[in-house]
Amino acid sequence: MAGRIEDYALIGDMQTAALVCRDGTVDWLCLPRFDSHAIFAGLLGTEEHGFWRLGPAHASDAEPPTAARRTYRGDSLVLESEWDTPRGTVRVTDFMPPRDGAPQLIRIVEGVSGRVPMRSELRMRFSYGRVVPWVHKHEGRTVAVAGPDSVWFDTEAETYGEALTTYADFTVAPGERIAFTISWEPSHKEPPALPEPEQSLTATEDFWRDWVEHCTYHGPYREAVVRSLITLKALTYAPTGGIVAAPTTSLPEEIGGVRNWDYRYTWLRDAAITLSSLLRTGYREEARAWREWLLRAVAGDPENLQIMYGIAGERELGEAELDWLPGYENSTPVRVGNGAAHQLQLDVYGEVTEALHLAHMTGLARNDYASVLQLKLIRYLEDHWNEPDEGIWEVRGPRRHFVHSKVMAWVAVDRTIKLIESGDADGPLDRWKQLRDDIHRDVCERGYDKERNTFTQSYGSRELDASLLLIPQMGFLPPDDKRVIGTIEAIQRELSTSDGFILRYPTDGDDEGVDGLPGDEGAFLACSFWMADDLAMIGRVDEARKLFEKLLSLRNDLGLLAEEWDPRLKRQVGNFPQAFSHVPLIDTALRLTASGAYGG
Repeated sequence: MAGRIEDYALIGDMQTAALVCRDGTVDWLCLPRFDSHAIFAGLLGTEEHGFWRLGPAHASDAEPPTAARRTYRGDSLVLESEWDTPRGTVRVTDFMPPRDGAPQLIRIVEGVSGRVPMRSELRMRFSYGRVVPWVHKHEGRTVAVAGPDSVWFDTEAETYGEALTTYADFTVAPGERIAFTISWEPSHKEPPALPEPEQSLTATEDFWRDWVEHCTYHGPYREAVVRSLITLKALTYAPTGGIVAAPTTSLPEEIGGVRNWDYRYTWLRDAAITLSSLLRTGYREEARAWREWLLRAVAGDPENLQIMYGIAGERELGEAELDWLPGYENSTPVRVGNGAAHQLQLDVYGEVTEALHLAHMTGLARNDYASVLQLKLIRYLEDHWNEPDEGIWEVRGPRRHFVHSKVMAWVAVDRTIKLIESGDADGPLDRWKQLRDDIHRDVCERGYDKERNTFTQSYGSRELDASLLLIPQMGFLPPDDKRVIGTIEAIQRELSTSDGFILRYPTDGDDEGVDGLPGDEGAFLACSFWMADDLAMIGRVDEARKLFEKLLSLRNDLGLLAEEWDPRLKRQVGNFPQAFSHVPLIDTALRLTASGAYGG
């Protein structure tokens, strides 16, 4: 059985990523890209669906021992796990070198004290656990082949095969180091070069140390911010600049439920807010790469803007269910692809325009087509902003006039007016100023409940929605407006869990709610960070800080967050780690630091 979601560590090479459990098991790895088929899918099934365990030897009928300590080595994505055993102490270092050739996962075992018996168990299963590869020796190396894929396994340790698994049993003494590497290569090509684990470790540490040095944030929450930035960098697909929402699929928003989605794609919304956090912490090159990715992905067809694309800009992300996988803790279905790709979500136009605006304001080198794209997006919105849509949360129920979508349409028009006023674009300024006023008036008249002094989820609805917390952050209304304060307080009353965290919107248990799905979900962590932001903006800074630090306490021991927090089970749920959780963590830290109350 897979570990708890928060039991996992992330390692990656900015083209794919692996999840490593506390017991030394790699339960998730897709090769060669984030969205490729998994060769280890035990996370969503059983050991029969692929895993790689490396740790102290244990009896076959006993649970594998968990590491006594684990940490990332400094500000890097190099994981160190240590086990204390009756025979001594051993350390395993796991990492994936930034790629210059074949993708590699390298694991180095090091004796710390005593003589510790160790075991490597490698069970590769291609196509998400469905295909058993042909494992054989080739010029002294072990290779697993199935269809277009080959994975090469290299180690100095003696290996043997048993029960369709490759084993290595060995003992490590103080100071001894034994490396294990798997490398992927298309099966029709020559074998990948022999790995050089020690040189790769040095190069990987150097890469992350050099990258972190560019961070311009030095406030009181630097440790949390830097770890979040490293996580966001790890979720970036380096060849194109696309940013995945998470490296996993189908980790459930409710244990045992059906809210299981594939997040290994680039959501314009998630990527745009990620871009904004990177820009504000000194990472302009990542911002430039994402802007170039956006222009290629949208290329010439902004009228049919999708909410998400593949990491190289692919448009077709057809959704399918993998019925041979029992799901994480029996949460089915397991889905790959995402059928929400072709939904209408008007808020995306606002997020993209806001990101382009921020890039422009922070001095990113001008790109003329970026301005052309922005103008095309507004011309589309001019004709479509007053239509119902599926909204920020990708509901699978009927379309509605979601208030947040209208607010973000207003943002798109407002930022484009600013672009024209700066002299960097030409457009019908007076007409679009009128459009901006029309949208603002429409939202305030139709999306606001005067009796309760709160904005509502959609026009004519009495439901609330945590996305309304973005109204002051986007500048739609000032923080001291009574309607903003009323909305914040209403969300605190009606969408807070017993822990004080924030739900996205009400769900109806066994009945289908506004999102068209049965079941419930946990508190959405991004929404809770938004609440902390809003509280700071309206002067309740101490309350904001307490909520923020409570949210920081939900991170696992390595500083990682999933999408949601289950207040009943007291555990993380949803895909992991989640960009949409780490971005607002950074944003709230910046806002609290700017308040000057904490010595930042």
